[in-house]
Amino acid sequence: MTNGIFNLALSRLLGTRVADASGVVVGKIREVALRPQEDATRISGIVVKTANGDRFLVPSMIQISVDLQVRASLPASEWPQAASLDDFFLLERDLLDQQIIDVHGRKVVRVNDVDLRPEPRNGGLEIKIGEVDVGMRGAVRRVLKGLAPSAAIEGLVTRLKPRVIPWEFVDLIETDPARQVKLRIEHERLSQLHPADIADIIEELAPAERDAVFQTLDEQVAAGALEEIDPDIQVSIVESLDSERAAEIVEEMDPGAAADLLEQLSSDRSEEILEEMQPAEREEVEDLLEHGERTAAGRMTTEYLSATPNTRAREAIDLLRDFEGGVESVATVYLTDETGKLVGSVPLQRIVLAQPDKPLSELTAKPLVFVREHDNQNRVAEVMDKYNLYTLAVVDTEQRLKGIITADDVITLLREQR
Repeated sequence: MTNGIFNLALSRLLGTRVADASGVVVGKIREVALRPQEDATRISGIVVKTANGDRFLVPSMIQISVDLQVRASLPASEWPQAASLDDFFLLERDLLDQQIIDVHGRKVVRVNDVDLRPEPRNGGLEIKIGEVDVGMRGAVRRVLKGLAPSAAIEGLVTRLKPRVIPWEFVDLIETDPARQVKLRIEHERLSQLHPADIADIIEELAPAERDAVFQTLDEQVAAGALEEIDPDIQVSIVESLDSERAAEIVEEMDPGAAADLLEQLSSDRSEEILEEMQPAEREEVEDLLEHGERTAAGRMTTEYLSATPNTRAREAIDLLRDFEGGVESVATVYLTDETGKLVGSVPLQRIVLAQPDKPLSELTAKPLVFVREHDNQNRVAEVMDKYNLYTLAVVDTEQRLKGIITADDVITLLREQR
């Protein structure tokens, strides 16, 4: 019946009559099932409603024509029962009218229809999901179904501009943790986006959907996204996580951002998370929590590059390679003496352009600029603006280097003051 691959809208397929091998109509298509834990693109089966209960036909048992004649290769008495659908993602129930993540467009959209692609295979079919329809074509097709002839509806929708997303750019959202694990619904595609884009997408979701997405993200990805999210939503997300999971994410955050987040939580909740953290990371964050949020120390991160004045340029490059902190922290290498006192700063550009054996003490920027731990945040912004700095050193009363403030931190500060 099928002579090649063609597009078939899910909304058209649902409710279509199904005949058995003898040509007798036995039931109607109720659902289309997918097993994402096995194959995220290939349809596993068609659920057919019959007088004797639901039946489950795998695509290899059926044929579909372009004009939507559906016929099974077996007599109705041999159609398998649809005993349990717990292991399946059902396209009408779980996808139509649901929100999905458009990874390519970096946004959240609602599904109006699904384009399926049946392909002849060994006397039966293989059906794959091609695209999801998020525009008017799918909406119009569904609204008019049963009210106008199918040919007339298709003639109308073909004149509408398509808005579709290829299935490979779609991330599903499943709010039930048990089904999420069972169906192995993860967010690998989402994880490949920039943290700021992930944050924008998460902020568009309802609280339950936000929490569901966060549960599947890698700790490092979740931490990067959490740093970019609106503070109120940050708190909501962390409150929804168990203490162990929250601690794993907070450990991966920039220490300054982690301290800012924990400061917004109740003291009991903050303490629960700190207790679950590794000792080194916990100590870093606790030190920062001792400072006021509006001070230089309250804004700083303890992840920075430091070296002694006699360190060679080639050795500084090696330090850079081994650095595990954020990219925004590597614009400058800070020089400290044996007591930890800040004695110089070297912009990364000078190190890259210098002869390999050049000591960093000969590459320092003048003047040596820094702020003290208790300087207020307005002073921080003024100094960074005056000297056009990407990073700014924070020192104690003995001029010992305690941390740095990055341009990102100042942008956040200015955004908060608007």
